[in-house]
Amino acid sequence: MSRTEAPPLPEPLRVPVADSHTHLDMQDATVEEALARAAAVNVTTVVQVGCDVAGSRWAAETAAAHPAVHASVALHPNEAPRIVHGDPDGTARHGAREPGGKAALDEALAEIDALAAHDHVRGVGETGLDFFRTGPEGIAAQEESFRAHIEIAKRHGKALVIHDRDAHADVLRVLADAGAPERTVFHCYSGDADMARICARAGYFMSFAGNVTFKNAQPLRDALAVAPAELVLVETDAPFLTPAPYRGRPNAPYLIPVTLRAMAEVKGLEEDVLAAAIYDNTARAFDF
Repeated sequence: MSRTEAPPLPEPLRVPVADSHTHLDMQDATVEEALARAAAVNVTTVVQVGCDVAGSRWAAETAAAHPAVHASVALHPNEAPRIVHGDPDGTARHGAREPGGKAALDEALAEIDALAAHDHVRGVGETGLDFFRTGPEGIAAQEESFRAHIEIAKRHGKALVIHDRDAHADVLRVLADAGAPERTVFHCYSGDADMARICARAGYFMSFAGNVTFKNAQPLRDALAVAPAELVLVETDAPFLTPAPYRGRPNAPYLIPVTLRAMAEVKGLEEDVLAAAIYDNTARAFDF
């Protein structure tokens, strides 16, 4: 089986569910094709997430054009250092970048702020901290951007969507210090069970992706087991993190049932019960 071949459609869910975090702009299918495949398995709603100004504009425009799509807009944590310090060796997707300094970051944040005012934009993110791809020289820019996004989310009454990679303690520190918005979502939750208890006490939503199905992901399953059902979401983060047994092949919203069924097993819940809870949780988190 080719690693580039799309996995087959899983058996449809009996209860509608939402994909709380996807990147339709990075997938091979058209928006219409992606939504049709998702609807065929009862994934009826998706949250399209922007990672830079252009992607956030696209997310907002796509949500305005498709009732099944809600947008979240932001500068990804790794985008902020690129804007400030430049990225002369940028990847093919991002391209090389000249340093723009604080003024360029402020300009980009102002665009995110303007997009967040739109009704069909339901979230501000993915924002947060990423110590995996950004070295010490970029941490200050990341934290400045993160704090600005927190204020944007609070100002517009939108959900805050957190990207947290190798930065658990610092993400929690900034949220506590700045004051988290009323609705905060840890996208692609990556902490352990102890952190899940901290998030639960704070009322943060925890969204689990396909990596919860990976063989080496027992700490994630332990976290899911203790996460309150009323704070659990499911996502694809497509085209990334395709669930087992399709790991390494392209991900898309129609594969949500694979991850959800694995999650239901971990939590000891009937599939329909968890799907209904997750849909309600996602609607509460993103106010749709």
